[in-house]
Amino acid sequence: MNGRWLMGASLGVVLVACSAGGGSSSGAGRPGDLEVYAAASLKRALEQVETAYEAANAGVTVSVSTDSSAALETKIEQGAPADVFLSADTSNPQKLVDGGFAAGTVTPFARNSLTIVVPSDNPAGIQTPADLAKDGVRIVAAGDAVPITTYATQLVDNLASESGYPRDFPARYAANVASKEDNVSAIVTKVALGEGDAGIVYVTDAKGSSDVATIEVPDAANVRATYGGVVLKGSSDPEQASAFVAWLAGRQGQDVLGELGFLPPGP
Repeated sequence: MNGRWLMGASLGVVLVACSAGGGSSSGAGRPGDLEVYAAASLKRALEQVETAYEAANAGVTVSVSTDSSAALETKIEQGAPADVFLSADTSNPQKLVDGGFAAGTVTPFARNSLTIVVPSDNPAGIQTPADLAKDGVRIVAAGDAVPITTYATQLVDNLASESGYPRDFPARYAANVASKEDNVSAIVTKVALGEGDAGIVYVTDAKGSSDVATIEVPDAANVRATYGGVVLKGSSDPEQASAFVAWLAGRQGQDVLGELGFLPPGP
């Protein structure tokens, strides 16, 4: 067996190994390591979920990245590696299912309600949701593709039908929008800093900040946001990813989410 043949065989082995390594780039990581992309409104909850899930599943490591659901959905379509996507709506994960980026169906795992946040000292003197239509009120909102914007629009439209609200309430509200942020966490932060007079956010985000006060929203007009999760086809451990989503929607996950103000998925 000559040296030239051995050199060629060795090179072939290296090329095969490199090719195999390159093929794993679409996965999130090693089996047992879960990369979770999640809506910004889930950040505080998932810190506790991560701890609880790892304690119940030895050898599993959960890493969480948060942003607006719409931004994360786009990243996944563009090839960002992750195992699970947890969205503040069901439409963004459904897009991934329809586009062939997610396996199975969307699993609803939580709901949320809306509230209005104002700075702790409430300089604009906002007392009711109707005050969001007053001249000069600076409303902090989110981008058009962010789920909170869809829910906030529904709330504003519902309020316009309530007694004591002008029919052009949605137009007045829209005229007062002073900025559009990347996600709901940014809305809370900007209002807390006094860079806006009010913003519509999830109840759980308001509870997570000691620097804002809340304005009650009428139950009849409020909107229930449904959160949905999917397992991504690029997952390096789809079995564990499926188990995580099932755990989150099950009793143990619901206990953690419920303590932070999330509602069960329900009908």
